[in-house]
Parts: sequence; structure tokens; C-alpha cells
Amino acid sequence: MSETVPAAAPVIGITTYRQPASWGAWKDVPADLLPSDYALSVERAGGAPVLLPPLASADAARAVLPRLDGLLIAGGADINPERYGQRPEENVVIWYDDRDAWELWLLAEADRVRLPVLGICRGMQMMAVAAGGSLVQHLPDLVGHAHHAGPSDGYSRTEVSVDGTGRVADLLADELVVPSHHHQAVAEHPGYRIVARDADGVAQAMEAEDDRFAIGVQWHPETADDPGVFDGLVAAARERAARRG
Repeated sequence: MSETVPAAAPVIGITTYRQPASWGAWKDVPADLLPSDYALSVERAGGAPVLLPPLASADAARAVLPRLDGLLIAGGADINPERYGQRPEENVVIWYDDRDAWELWLLAEADRVRLPVLGICRGMQMMAVAAGGSLVQHLPDLVGHAHHAGPSDGYSRTEVSVDGTGRVADLLADELVVPSHHHQAVAEHPGYRIVARDADGVAQAMEAEDDRFAIGVQWHPETADDPGVFDGLVAAARERAARRG
């Protein structure tokens, strides 16, 4: 174990991709993977990261969650619009039903046991969908530009304003410039309140309306010097672990 992660560190599960990958002599091998920035960010905050590959049943989610102190829903591909009662628009062409189902099962169980949750980019969107909400399928159709998506292999810089009260406000500055890479956004979000927006009015952060730690951010704090939400997740997970004894 890294010297930065003590033995009593809260365990944070992080969802992953399951896609073909290439390394060494292996080409296009089905793999469970995730950029290491997610795990490193959890580790720096004092948590012990554990990767959660997409499993194929709600029973698996119910088996996994009792072993975790917190849950991070990572970024990735679009969510199948059928998950929120819509037909795919022409710019929504790639999604992974196995990951969609797995994350919905995890979030349902996390909600049942009130596990601390952080969602990043797609993760914030999945939290909204799991709560019965919906998404803007293609932001350029709404705001008239594609700035939020950034380059194909990188991030745009988006100015974000944070509300002055609540969990997110306690963790972040009032004004931020954040790395963004998304063409969708949260539209409806039952059970959550939007606590940060950009100049286009796009929802950039949300938090649970009750006192549970359940936060989503639309940007990618794992790629920047932006530890606040990871610190918050790990602190909430540590408190929960202490209560469980």
C-alpha cells in the first residue's frame, strides 16, 4: 500500500470502462480500465481506491456496496437515452449498456444505504438519471457552440460560478475555471439542487437536497489541481466508516 494511504483509510469504489484496449503485445483485448487520475486523486485525499468493473446483476451491486465506504461514478461515454425515456438523437451514437446498468444498480443500493457518492462528468449525469431525471442530449443544440466538448483528445476551460451555500460551496471556491469535456448535461434532477452553473446556464454541479453527501460535478477535477470534491468524499466516507465501527 502507498505510504500516503493508511491501513484505516476509507475504501472508495470507482466505476470503470469495459472496452477493448492495447498494451505491449496485446491488441484490442477486452479490458476493465480507467485513467489513473481518478484513483490517484482518491489516494491523495486519504482514501483507498478500489476499481469496480461492470458486473451483470443487481445482486452483485448489493454484494459490493457493504464493503465500501464511498462510491465514485467516473466519467465516460454517453448514457443510453432510453434510460431516461428518450430516443437517441443523431449525435448520440455510442453507449455501453453493461456499464449503464451496473452504475444504476450501484447508485440504487448506495441510495438505500446512504453511502457517500461523488459523480464526475458522466457520473453526475448518471446520478440524475438514476434519480428519475433526464439529460440534454447534445449541448450545442441548446447553447449554440461546442466549447464544452473541448478538443477530441483534451479539455476546454470553462468558467463556473458556485452558489454560496451548501456542501459544494464548502469544498470549492465561488469562481472556478475548470477542465471540461462533455457534449451533454443534466436537465431534470429530482432530489438534487443545482449549485453551480457556467455562463451558458449549464448545470455544472449538483448536490443532494438532504444531508447526505451526494455530489456531482460536470467537469474533470481529477485532471487538475482541484482536490476539494475528493477531500469531501473521503471525509464523508471516513465519518460513515467510523459510525459503523
